Amino acid sequence: MSTPGFGSSSRREFVKQTGRLAAATALMGVRLPHVHAGEDNTIQVALIGCGGRGTGAASDALSVKNGPIKLVAMADVFPNRLQSSYDHLQKNFSTQVDVPKDRQFIGFDAYQKAMECLKPGDVALFATPPAFRWVHFGYAIGKNLNVFMEKPTTVDGPSTRKMLKLYEDALAKNLKVGVGLMCRHCAAREELLSRIKGGELGDILLLRAYRMTGPVGFAFVSPQQGNETSELLYQIKNFHGFLWASGGCYSDFLIHNIDECCWMKGGWPVEAMGSGGRDFRGDYIDQNFDNYSVEYTFADGSKLMLEGRNIPGCYDKFASYVHGTKAAGVISTSGHSPARCRIYKGQNMDDDSQIVWKYGDKEPNPYHREWEHLIEAIRSDKPYNEAKRGAEASLVTAMGRMACHTGQVITFEQMMQCEHEFAPDVDKLTMDSPAPLVRQPDGKYPIPLPGLLKREYMV
Repeated sequence: MSTPGFGSSSRREFVKQTGRLAAATALMGVRLPHVHAGEDNTIQVALIGCGGRGTGAASDALSVKNGPIKLVAMADVFPNRLQSSYDHLQKNFSTQVDVPKDRQFIGFDAYQKAMECLKPGDVALFATPPAFRWVHFGYAIGKNLNVFMEKPTTVDGPSTRKMLKLYEDALAKNLKVGVGLMCRHCAAREELLSRIKGGELGDILLLRAYRMTGPVGFAFVSPQQGNETSELLYQIKNFHGFLWASGGCYSDFLIHNIDECCWMKGGWPVEAMGSGGRDFRGDYIDQNFDNYSVEYTFADGSKLMLEGRNIPGCYDKFASYVHGTKAAGVISTSGHSPARCRIYKGQNMDDDSQIVWKYGDKEPNPYHREWEHLIEAIRSDKPYNEAKRGAEASLVTAMGRMACHTGQVITFEQMMQCEHEFAPDVDKLTMDSPAPLVRQPDGKYPIPLPGLLKREYMV
């Protein structure tokens, strides 16, 4: 979660001077003009969070067609993850990776050092556990940096409110912000949405989304073996298992299906009702349920039905669908990309003879497109800020999660105003800090107790 700085003292002084100038400009109430990342028009990137997701996002950034773009700094709290990420990126993008040892940072303050390697107009890439998103975003805004941040961007009501305030701050500075909800950059889904808006499906009454797979990511957490790391680093390493760090597997993985369905509907649900449970936990000590079932309701009464499950040996399904009064459509099938969007004459999507439209061209990679759109906005100085939409998608996702974890109907407004902040002091963490979540005497962590608790867990 840290990033290296330039070795040259003149470079450091230049960064300091440009930072002072940018800050003074902002204080004068003047929106910052577009600043190229260098006289050679190279946009520089700092990667903050070097796990698999960060390495993938950096690879997507370095693959853009509207370069030049270069990785100049990397940051994490785990040295082995930073090294592994560096090795992969250096092997695949050798001419675009310029990250010597003095620009490789380790620690909870590493994100600051990484961003100090950049100057206004460059890009900070955030792929740490989502709990740290608002902290890093705020620092980037102070440095007048453009941002790409992975989803989800918030995990609870308080962090969402912080993110929405930061969105306004970034907007005022004309900073460009991308959020890793790449389905909204999918060409096939874009055409499907255009046809929905054109009335080909009629009025939308129902959407269905499924992510029913085996265990994902670090969602199943085994008891810590030995004393090889601190409790804090143990929880960060296994962040999908802890609500404070990621919102759990529900928030971190189901957000894509939820967001693409809400995009097709053209609005956010106003409430959620759900259920779920822990079925086959064995020795696993994380906070996740094994299955989640949620009914989201939109303002007009239409529904989004969501099914999530992480149990090995069960039937797998990973797709989203939309049903209208005239026809039905496929939003995605078998993962996020390719989407293979299509429209059926009626509601029966098992009969391909009923297909009346399908996306015909080879689908461009949406993971690349989201970066190309961000870089285009930076180079042409077009308004571009996905932070608000990313925060709202994260909140709607958390709304469904909380409905399952409490057994209550949770409204959008209730979730927004919820005061249960999982990790209020996440911005103060150091290598010596205690973890935000404390183990119980039996060695396990507090879990949701639907019907018994009105909040997601008690500490």
